[in-house]
Amino acid sequence: MNILYDPALDGPLTQHDKAKVLAHLTAMLPSLTLLHREEDLHPFECDGLAAYRVMPMLVALPECVEQVAALLRECHALGVPVVTRGAGTGLSGGALPLEQGVLLVMSRMARILEIDPDARIARLEPGVRNLAISEAAAPYGLYYAPDPSSQIACSIGGNVAENAGGVHCLKYGLTVHNLLKLEVLTIEGEPMTLGADSLDAAGLDMLALFTGSEGMLGVVTEVTVRLLPKPETARY
Repeated sequence: MNILYDPALDGPLTQHDKAKVLAHLTAMLPSLTLLHREEDLHPFECDGLAAYRVMPMLVALPECVEQVAALLRECHALGVPVVTRGAGTGLSGGALPLEQGVLLVMSRMARILEIDPDARIARLEPGVRNLAISEAAAPYGLYYAPDPSSQIACSIGGNVAENAGGVHCLKYGLTVHNLLKLEVLTIEGEPMTLGADSLDAAGLDMLALFTGSEGMLGVVTEVTVRLLPKPETARY
């Protein structure tokens, strides 16, 4: 489960507690979209594994890194757990929310920040769809290799959290083998950079540790991926 949880709450929140959390977050983050009505929360009660459903206390839809960092700081101070969600296409229950927690949905942070055809890299916000990376790189004769079955809808942030693969992983590896750098936020809202723009970053391979950790080590706010040249021929 993509859960950032520190510290734990003592028992379930009451409706009064939920109102207090909503009022506090609304006051501290007036520009952040927060969903709290039951009819608005239902679409987020599960990911692709629909057999398990939990109604979140609140759903947050940030549009920038600053909003994510501020939300994490406030939830940490309040002792409210946070579960991070991408496109919600996963089948592992990785985006299952908590009844007494905030569901942090990254789908609005979906800008392609840079395509560098010379360096063969792309810088992306976490909500960018997997297939959209290859579509943006196609004019340069490049593409992004990992291709999960849900690539038309799944997000690169969710791919990092789950270390997604696909048919191409047999030749080109999983998500972790096609990443160069991640910008992440800790539960306290502190920024960290994992990896580097080059293939070999100094120190321990924290990038590999983070990839596939299902959001338990932090929130991805920017992803730098490797792009590959399109094959000269394709045969079926």
